[in-house]
Amino acid sequence: MPARRSRPEKQDEAKHLRRDPYEVLGVSRNSSDQEIKSAYRKMALKYHPDKNANDPEAADMFKEVTFSYNILSDPDKRRQYDSAGFEAVESESQELELDLSSLGTVNTMFAALFSKLGVPIKTTVSATVLEEALNGVVSIRPLPLGQPISRKVEKQCAHFYSVTITEEEARAGFVCRVQSSDKSKFKLLYFDQEGNGGLSLALQEDSAKTGKFTSAGMYFLCFPVYRLDQTVNAIAAAKDADTAFFKKLDGFQPCEITELKAGTHVFAVYGDNFFKSASYSIEALCAAPFVEEKENLRDVEARILTKRVEISKFENEYREVLAQFTEMTSRYTQEMQEIDELLKQWNEIHASYTIAPQMKRSTSKSRSKGLFRETKEEGQLRDKKASMKDRTKKKKWFNIHLKVDKRKPC
Repeated sequence: MPARRSRPEKQDEAKHLRRDPYEVLGVSRNSSDQEIKSAYRKMALKYHPDKNANDPEAADMFKEVTFSYNILSDPDKRRQYDSAGFEAVESESQELELDLSSLGTVNTMFAALFSKLGVPIKTTVSATVLEEALNGVVSIRPLPLGQPISRKVEKQCAHFYSVTITEEEARAGFVCRVQSSDKSKFKLLYFDQEGNGGLSLALQEDSAKTGKFTSAGMYFLCFPVYRLDQTVNAIAAAKDADTAFFKKLDGFQPCEITELKAGTHVFAVYGDNFFKSASYSIEALCAAPFVEEKENLRDVEARILTKRVEISKFENEYREVLAQFTEMTSRYTQEMQEIDELLKQWNEIHASYTIAPQMKRSTSKSRSKGLFRETKEEGQLRDKKASMKDRTKKKKWFNIHLKVDKRKPC
């Protein structure tokens, strides 16, 4: 009978059996972020537990697809894997994207609690919503340019909108923005239209707090526009304050799509709250009147990219100086202890030059105790003398002179 393998041996074997993430997702090593994201969403939808409830192989495949995507979707982890393989990637830190619609009430409560405590939790669009979109069975409402629409979407559900733009509007640029005045969590989605009439998810923007609102936007301005992934900085902040500062701009990445062609395009607002519906307002705009804003955006994004390079160099300098400061602080403490010890020895040597018996040092505590004892004894003696004087002054009952009537009785 073969010996049973221990758990560490099984884990080592599982590591050796790991497939190349590029192979798992069916993409090449020079694939763009958008190609990787599209491949992941199609495979995640195919092997999602909601669609394969009693299929353990599909569940394992879903985990493998998610694990592979978590590596390739992160620029740092992808670079580490490309250079040194799985050993360079910290698998323990891989965060999963949760489908809240598939969680039970208790698990959803835990996820909401961790989110409130500041733990970054990535959520994904419900497999049911994606499947309905892919099958073309969703209801789509027209969204006219320049006419905001305010609605409320239930949690883990989506409202779909179609926007039609002309050639001139496409060249001028197009913007779609969503905001929520009650700070609801939501996702702004953009779908590609398939040949069979279905819709496949192409872009996704999570809402972020901006002042008194939560908002998300997609900007198709015919030049590279950047987006800021807040979860990158949130994960860094959970580790170290310094790391959070130096990683603050790491999530500043270019958007996958920079322009839209003339025609009809489909967007959606997905309710991403844990328990309640999400209130929102959505609007679509032609960017033609916003010439100055487009130039300002270009300028600011160029400066942010320059600052990111500067911060990367500054981090190396900061780490070196911080290491020197830590070393100097440690030496300062050590030198102070050595000086105190030498002065103590010096004083002891001086004190040893005497033939007189050593005097017992009376502490302030003992002196105060002795003084208290003397004061107490003096007080008792005064009380004793006073009581004796009072006793002599008092007449005793047997010294009282009684008046006796000497008259004879009748």
